[in-house]
Amino acid sequence: MRNFDFSPLYRSAIGFDRLAHLFNEAQRAEATPSYPPYNIELVNEDQYRISMAVAGFDRSEIEIETERDVLKVVGRKAKPETQGTYLHRGIASRDFEHSFRLADHVKVVGARLEHGLLNIELQREIPEAHKPRRILIDGETLRAVNPADQLQAA
Repeated sequence: MRNFDFSPLYRSAIGFDRLAHLFNEAQRAEATPSYPPYNIELVNEDQYRISMAVAGFDRSEIEIETERDVLKVVGRKAKPETQGTYLHRGIASRDFEHSFRLADHVKVVGARLEHGLLNIELQREIPEAHKPRRILIDGETLRAVNPADQLQAA
């Protein structure tokens, strides 16, 4: 695997140290767990969906939590009272834990379990203060103009 040096980024960009730290962290990350398999889907510009194949897990055996910018999905399979005798065991029933790092302003808006798939719905909600705005120079006072307002006035 290639190693990249991000020190030039630290020297020339202010406030992007978190991004460089994420790149460094991704390089050092150990093998990503492959169980259970999952998809990450872009539903539309500001909506995402994570679908995890959790066949055999009950709702009560799955926990979803967010803390700051990390989404954590944990599955703890309840131990059966009696063990069956299997001739072939192809359906995995082991515990799992997945963590997903969320971008700024991405929130979990819902989750549902259907047909063995856990679907977690995500939404990017950009605060008004972070949306682009145009500043008009008006003599001694500065006014912020919403781009949508300018389009309506034209």
